Parts: sequence; C-alpha cells; structure tokens
Amino acid sequence: MQTGIIKFFNESKGYGFVLEDGTQKEYFVHVSGLKGPVTKDDKVSFEVTEGKKGLNAVGVTKI
Repeated sequence: MQTGIIKFFNESKGYGFVLEDGTQKEYFVHVSGLKGPVTKDDKVSFEVTEGKKGLNAVGVTKI
C-alpha cells in the first residue's frame, strides 16, 4: 500500500492524479478507483494496477 496526495481531481469528469510520497511518481485515478470522496491535497493510501494506458491508482482511501 502506497501513500501520497491528490494532486488534482475533477469531480465532474471523474478523474485525477495521485502524487506518490517519496518517489513523486504520478498515477492516474478514476472515480471507480476511489473508496470515498477526495479533493486536492488530501493525503491518501492506494494500490497501483496496470490500466489501459499505464499504471492507475486504485483503492484510493483518504487518511
């Protein structure tokens, strides 16, 4: 389980990006990968899985 912050999330379009702690890698997150509402700068935990266009954050939970 990785941790990071929500760099950007567009509620109306249902997607955003998570910035991983330590590595500063950016992962795409879709609303279907959320376990609750998130907003910009929220601290989150997440897992990474292979998506259609690269790695996606899933199981994203605000901590």
